Amino acid sequence: RQVLVFLNRRGYSPVLSCPACGWVSTCRRCSTFSVFHKSSRSLVCHHCGWQTEVPEACPSCGNVDILPRGIGTERLEEEIGRRFPERKVLRIDRDSVSRKHEAEKAFAKVHRGEVDILVGTQMIAKGHDFYNVGLVVILNSDAQILSPDARAKERLFATLMQVAGRAGRRENPGTVVIQTAEPGHPVLQQVIAGDYEAMARQQLAERKAFFYPPYARLLNLLLRHRDPVTLRRAANALAAALRERFGRRVLGPTAPPVDRVRGEYLATLLLKVEAGASLARAREAVRGILDRVVKSPECKGVTILCDVDPQ
Repeated sequence: RQVLVFLNRRGYSPVLSCPACGWVSTCRRCSTFSVFHKSSRSLVCHHCGWQTEVPEACPSCGNVDILPRGIGTERLEEEIGRRFPERKVLRIDRDSVSRKHEAEKAFAKVHRGEVDILVGTQMIAKGHDFYNVGLVVILNSDAQILSPDARAKERLFATLMQVAGRAGRRENPGTVVIQTAEPGHPVLQQVIAGDYEAMARQQLAERKAFFYPPYARLLNLLLRHRDPVTLRRAANALAAALRERFGRRVLGPTAPPVDRVRGEYLATLLLKVEAGASLARAREAVRGILDRVVKSPECKGVTILCDVDPQ
């Protein structure tokens, strides 16, 4: 029977690093790592698309032994192929099936039984009836557990259930193996039990305690500017103006996990509106505040985007 190995991380490794001086590959335009893609010998930013060739030696100290750190689907495919040379291994992600109709052809190979071990990202997680998959392996399941996003655990539950559902879809039962450093985590226990109601009850209780949807509506304000000082000044001015009207319902300003994208620095403000209150009135009030603050000297040149009920 076939095996499906799921890892939601593209590329060969998330970063290249130098063991001599500690240099790591980063994007020139974003505050994030550039991912090593071995097949193209390139470093790619998965946020802005910036790309460059892999250096022959460490740009910082000249050491030629720069090493990949961590694992992506490309490296996983290579390692599985090395350990199981007699098996046909196929990788399906945005890099391997980038051209039109390539994905359909790749999935057709799986359905025809021409693939023994399928390696992939979110692309293989749902919507596919792999009738002969007997084993599903889920790697690095903990990546979302520590996310600050209020919906992260719900999404983790959904992802794990979707991937696990690829095993044993016909009369023969299947096995699912989940790699984790937190085997006792409630979400993982709920996945093992297939208990959606328990997950929903727990997540709803947390959201009620901290005033998140469905007990509140959210307005997320994203500010962007190339100068971090100007951005910080504008974010503080906007936060002060919003608090005059909404008080403690305003959170921030804070920097997102990736706080510079395409050369622009980012800051966010979050406004919570009670579920029973008028969102239209709140939006109108925010629009008036934005019109006033944007014209102030503090916000000159700052781009402000408003996202209602961000997902």
